[in-house]
Amino acid sequence: MTELVAFLSTGKGSWGHVNTLLTGLNGEKWNKIFLLTNEFGMKNFPARDDVELIQLNIETSIADLTEEIQSKLKAKIKGMEIGVNFFSGEGKEHMALVSALMKMGLGFRLISIDNSKTVVEL
Repeated sequence: MTELVAFLSTGKGSWGHVNTLLTGLNGEKWNKIFLLTNEFGMKNFPARDDVELIQLNIETSIADLTEEIQSKLKAKIKGMEIGVNFFSGEGKEHMALVSALMKMGLGFRLISIDNSKTVVEL
């Protein structure tokens, strides 16, 4: 499989969605999972061994956030395509992530879960 990148940000129920995505009923296997988060997420999300939490300064400008995401992911992503989930987070965070991925030359598939808690590609 490939790597998965998702924001672990604020929003009612968004952590539950991300956690379900990590443990979907169809047993999706990722080579590595990177969750982009803030200080609160770093301290409070119970990450599994195959999950790497990456702390970002979410309060910065979108240009600076894009650069920070790019610099922190560039050496970690091994393939040319990744899975991305945008359920958790805000528009600014999502735009910065898409921009960073494009600048890195990566392709991505949109990944989510359906009502039966199965991981699906959109």
